[in-house]
Amino acid sequence: MDAVRVALLREVLAGTEWLQDTRRFAGVLRTSVARDDGGLLLVGTAEYEPWHLAAHLDDEAAWSGLSRLSPTLVRHRVPPRSPAHLSVGLGRLEAARRGETVLVVAEGGPGAGLLERVHDARRCGATVLALDDAEEGPDTDLHSLAHDALSVPASSVMDLDMVQHLVSAAAGENSPPPGHGRRFRDRLSRLAEQLTAPPPTRW
Repeated sequence: MDAVRVALLREVLAGTEWLQDTRRFAGVLRTSVARDDGGLLLVGTAEYEPWHLAAHLDDEAAWSGLSRLSPTLVRHRVPPRSPAHLSVGLGRLEAARRGETVLVVAEGGPGAGLLERVHDARRCGATVLALDDAEEGPDTDLHSLAHDALSVPASSVMDLDMVQHLVSAAAGENSPPPGHGRRFRDRLSRLAEQLTAPPPTRW
């Protein structure tokens, strides 16, 4: 989903709580990575890897000048011969320390193994944030570990994929680089003219 489609989605959602909720959560994410010396660890579940969120956060980090917004994707299974930046396993969560931020994207629930590792990361001082969806409401175990969380109920007009796009766009939008006054609408105009030549991405 490019910036033009995000803007259209925001128009559709105008007047709903989703814009406020996603911007609030993006603000927490942005503040967490900006104030601390550590990096951003992004992890999904055994069945769901948040590839698109990783790519969009990487792009937003480049556009906004906030390099710490670029995540390390933590994977449950690392296939042989994966490139270095896609070869980070769950052991990285066990090594998380104070100053680092762990963003958990749990489609369908996190699972006990992931919860245990996230608990270890929090106990070592990492900031834990969570995005999830659940047919029967938010995952209480995950939310009890998270410093902040955003949940997408099954009855919502939104889905987890849409929420991830709104969060990543808002995280970069609200972080203009020093001396750079470009706001989201300015960047949107530029991207609308250059959609065939997006910034290079490492994902």
